[in-house]
Amino acid sequence: MGMQTGAHIVWDWNGTLFHDNDAIIGATNAAFGELGLRPITMEQYRALYCVPVPKFYERLLGRLPTDAEWEVMDATFQRYYTEHRVGCGLTAGAAELLAGWRSAGRSQSILSMYGHDELVPLVRGFGIEAHFLRVDGRTGPSGGSKTEHMVRHLGALAGVDPAHTVVIGDAADDAVAALHVGARAVLYTGGSHGRARLEEVGVPVVDTLGEAVAEAERLAA
Repeated sequence: MGMQTGAHIVWDWNGTLFHDNDAIIGATNAAFGELGLRPITMEQYRALYCVPVPKFYERLLGRLPTDAEWEVMDATFQRYYTEHRVGCGLTAGAAELLAGWRSAGRSQSILSMYGHDELVPLVRGFGIEAHFLRVDGRTGPSGGSKTEHMVRHLGALAGVDPAHTVVIGDAADDAVAALHVGARAVLYTGGSHGRARLEEVGVPVVDTLGEAVAEAERLAA
């Protein structure tokens, strides 16, 4: 297959297509409890969250967690999140937007820092897997940046041109990863970062996924 001329979207999962804010903040506070930290609100989370994740914990601890502390907190986070994600659903309008983008003859994929073995059945369970050329979750340790994963993800998408690709995500790291591979980015305010944090990155920031898709179409033209 030759290089596509149409637009391609690389979707983030957590906090973007998957509206899991309640599970995320609950899991974060469960992890904090292991070190005796007080719970934080979603607003505080959005103001402080960053990757790599140990740096996020450093903002609250005043120091980086030790390797042993990180292992305990990460295990607690993953356990709580797995138990509570079942109460979460797709972001409002996401299924229709995915179907519309595909029916217009354009392509899309998912790249998430959520574990690959957990991500794939979750996407499949929502009945949306057929909309994507590829669904990639994180392989290897958690807590790192998406950049190198993005390099591999786009490299595996035959015929997708980074110059006509837009990454849609809810975190500054999504934009950093996009720019690293020569793609564009649109950031969505409904997930892990508030608008003020996202606007610091210098890419378009929107409040709905519908706006994100419209902006992606414009940027990738």
